[in-house]
Amino acid sequence: MKPSPLASGSQCTLPPPNELLLIWARMKPNDVYLRQIVDRQFKEFTYIEVAEQALRLVSALTSLGAKPRDKIALISKNCAEWFICDLAMMLGDFISVPLFPTAQAQTIEYCLTHSECHFLIAGKLDDNQAITQVMADMSTLTTIALPYDSAPTCQYQFSELIADYSPSKLRPVHQDDTIMSIVYTSGTSGYPKGSILTYGSFSWTAKQIIDHIGIHSQDRLFSYLPLAHITERVYIFGSSIMVGIPTAFPESLETFIDDVKMQHPTLFISVPRLWQLFQQRILDKIPDHVLQFLLSFFITKRLIRRKIIRGLGLEEARVLGCGSAPVSPALLRWYNRLGLEITEAWGMTESLGYGTLNYPFLESKIGTVGRAGPGVELRIADDGEVMMKTQGMFSGYYHQEINESSFDENGWLHTGDIGTLDELGYLTLLGRKKDTFKTAKGKFVAPVPIEKQLYEKSRVEMLCLIGSGHPSPILLVVPHQFPHFDRARYERRTKLIIDEINQTLEPHAKIKKVLMINKPWSIENGFLTPTLKIKRFELERHYQHLSDNWPNEQLVQWEA
Repeated sequence: MKPSPLASGSQCTLPPPNELLLIWARMKPNDVYLRQIVDRQFKEFTYIEVAEQALRLVSALTSLGAKPRDKIALISKNCAEWFICDLAMMLGDFISVPLFPTAQAQTIEYCLTHSECHFLIAGKLDDNQAITQVMADMSTLTTIALPYDSAPTCQYQFSELIADYSPSKLRPVHQDDTIMSIVYTSGTSGYPKGSILTYGSFSWTAKQIIDHIGIHSQDRLFSYLPLAHITERVYIFGSSIMVGIPTAFPESLETFIDDVKMQHPTLFISVPRLWQLFQQRILDKIPDHVLQFLLSFFITKRLIRRKIIRGLGLEEARVLGCGSAPVSPALLRWYNRLGLEITEAWGMTESLGYGTLNYPFLESKIGTVGRAGPGVELRIADDGEVMMKTQGMFSGYYHQEINESSFDENGWLHTGDIGTLDELGYLTLLGRKKDTFKTAKGKFVAPVPIEKQLYEKSRVEMLCLIGSGHPSPILLVVPHQFPHFDRARYERRTKLIIDEINQTLEPHAKIKKVLMINKPWSIENGFLTPTLKIKRFELERHYQHLSDNWPNEQLVQWEA
């Protein structure tokens, strides 16, 4: 297929992704763009194939009744077809509404109704029960299934549609303020809000990241964090299409490490939870005291570093990233001793995931989230809130007026995060304004700085400090069940750590109760967001009566 000539006179300052796809299809038609792992083999898509499939999907959607500016939802784990569908929506002048593949039925139905979607594309899912329920309840939806066994039963099949329709000849001309997508926040409280993204803000943000990190066409990307989340959409999809970079997608969670090894990514972005799981996998094989001993000798240090990094499939990664949730500085220092320099970054959906980065990596700045990226301005308000300005900002919330709680009169975005800036402009986050809770004694406690201390000294899966309405803060701990786990020894160690940390805290903030949780928090049980942030408000609600029957003078209890 030979793409039609590009429309001239685009009013976007930078070429939008749909135009870039046609450019790559013309300049390097037979180069591989997308690599989907299926049955332990790469299924490859060249630029010309991606362009043709996307344009065929435009024709199919148009034939099914979709009109320009219609909203089309996409729910699927990361796969090559996710990119193809997203590009098709831009080529057809539709507005994409990506949904988290782990979202519950209530959230999915809310987002579809709120965004006024009449079309839904569904693909790879670990569990399609929620979306199947929603499709049954919303019978007016036109539904399309991507070619995966885990996709729900839909009215139409992606593969059949792109076989039955010819490539569209539409070439929409987008402007910088044209709406590209409505992205729903993963939100730690209440219903998600639909952030409006424009073509201009998306392209500007992706270009800043590309230029700052020095991303080039010889890089290799691996897309596995939810594409419904702004970070993956901008950093990975945005970089891949703007620069023209081969991008691979995993086959499954069970084969994840082997999938990474197949691609050997040069840029790898993850979330704190996954870096923790990698660490635990390593420490389950070699105790930390043995590992640190081996790292203290030059010869064994080189051997052990190489073996571990190869085991993760990251031996060719030149940039490693971490974001979307708070991460323990101790974890980043631990990886740094292994020779893995993990750049912590910070942003939000409203800033298209772009704000600060510890890049170029500075070991001395571990514990900060870096400093403002090019084109980003930061300041700290009188109450400690971090305020931000960038050209790549969202355009508001869908069906909701922007007010002073979002922007001040000078255009500064209220981020909702509390933080400090050092003399070099590096930002340290101290938590969310809304995370601060008041105990029954009427005293306010900021939990995040305390949690950071605990993560530094403990080996845990997850932890969260709660206390709203309780006599004193309560620490919830999900212990890491390492080999030969000794509950009594773990409890003794916990008491020593709490005693040490309590000495640094004001009387009203001292931890008097620790509950060891028997079941890990997850997206499924409602205690984690789709991006693996802890829902503190849900834990507060679930354990609101925890203090009522707590044994006197007992520090640690184990959940029944």
